[in-house]
Amino acid sequence: MSSQAQLDPNSVRMQGSGVLKRSLSLLYVYALATGSILTFMGYWDGNFITLAGPGTFLGFAIMTLLILPIAFVYSELATMLPTAGAELVYGTVGLNKHWGFWSSWFILAAWMAVPPAAVMGILAWLNRVFGLGLSISTIAVIGGLVLACYTWLSLNDIKLAGQIQTYMLFAALIGVVVTAVLFLFSEHWSLSNFQPFIRSALNGGGETGSGGYWGWFMGVAVLIGPFFGFETVPNLVEEGNFPIKDQSKAIWGSVVTCGLLYVLFFFALAGMDTWEALSGAGTYKPFAALDVMDKYGWPVAYGIFFGITAILFTIGTCLLGFWLSTVRLLYAMGRQNFLPKIFAKTNKHQQPIAPNILLLAISLASLVAMNTTSFLNDFYMLMSFSVAVSYTIIMAASINLWRKHPEWERPYQLWGGQAFRVFALIIALVIAWLTTLGQSASSWKAFSIYGVVGVVFWLWMMLYKWRKEPVWMNTPEGEKDY
Repeated sequence: MSSQAQLDPNSVRMQGSGVLKRSLSLLYVYALATGSILTFMGYWDGNFITLAGPGTFLGFAIMTLLILPIAFVYSELATMLPTAGAELVYGTVGLNKHWGFWSSWFILAAWMAVPPAAVMGILAWLNRVFGLGLSISTIAVIGGLVLACYTWLSLNDIKLAGQIQTYMLFAALIGVVVTAVLFLFSEHWSLSNFQPFIRSALNGGGETGSGGYWGWFMGVAVLIGPFFGFETVPNLVEEGNFPIKDQSKAIWGSVVTCGLLYVLFFFALAGMDTWEALSGAGTYKPFAALDVMDKYGWPVAYGIFFGITAILFTIGTCLLGFWLSTVRLLYAMGRQNFLPKIFAKTNKHQQPIAPNILLLAISLASLVAMNTTSFLNDFYMLMSFSVAVSYTIIMAASINLWRKHPEWERPYQLWGGQAFRVFALIIALVIAWLTTLGQSASSWKAFSIYGVVGVVFWLWMMLYKWRKEPVWMNTPEGEKDY
């Protein structure tokens, strides 16, 4: 990384804060981001098909094209302001510290929801394969052990996490691609399963999938969920040992990789059975691909191979990527005076301590309190809305930042300039609006509680924290107060 990205550890503002270790190659950062995006493919497959029907693959293609402009804007910001805590930094420098906090708070809603959901996915697969009939207490114990392992990994040398993520990612890619090809060449694959093409349980479609075009558009908007994760790249910038400009390759590369994989897999899966069978008659049924394998008598060994690569590994990569991102954002909030300074303390491996412990505690509490009957849909819809709102704030910040500081060096040249930034903002706004139409009452309730907690933190910062310790950021002009 160039010196522009490096904070002076001897700076007065850095007193009491640890420094992150630079040891991640571009491949590891790409793997961490791509693995984060690769959302529970073999577990939530029926969920996605419930939302967008046989045309789910087309929905993913459309969403790939819509997400790329947002990713390109992130690429510009990431190379101009290469500091951990991306959403916090971009929102604060581009708008103000209040928007910096709220953009972070919204993205954290999605990131912190991943670990408990991931553990539930892992346990659901184990329960399916081995028929364990796990009780709630047993789930809590096993889930706690899994989360403790991720905490241990996150507290160790970041390079180890990068190596493990890279292995799991490429194994997952192989498992998904091989399965998709086998589906396409199966005697049971038929274009007749794509009729009617436009189906969705949203907009009143229910078990018949008769939500129409409006329901399908709502379902496609919710597919933004399987694309968030590319923002992992700028949050790892202080630990990269490659040129700053190369961040952009990992950002848009992760989006394109996952977009192509989604399109291939869901086109192949949709042709294997009817919408009713794959979606569980609009009930967001998990493990649709595994059910297809069972129905047509595929070897048990292959089902286990698919389960390990396309379920366990996709869940594992998603969990690890967002765990690391959450920790770094909380670390930045401590360092930049949004949270107490203890959040910026690091251990001998130069990894944040308090953020890891807090995330473990929140994940364990969420796991115990989880409503397992409606959690899958509630969590997914909430996650999509939160991400879209955060992206909207960041796109607005990029527009304002160009207006205020057109002279700042931008190593990544954004094609189309300000007009392109406005275009990306419009995309984020439309997606955010569409995802509100798919929210359930329980999702809004959960989101409201989370919002109230955010307001409490925000008031504490305004009335106490910031009066004693001003927010500061590292910019192309040096360290500045905000």
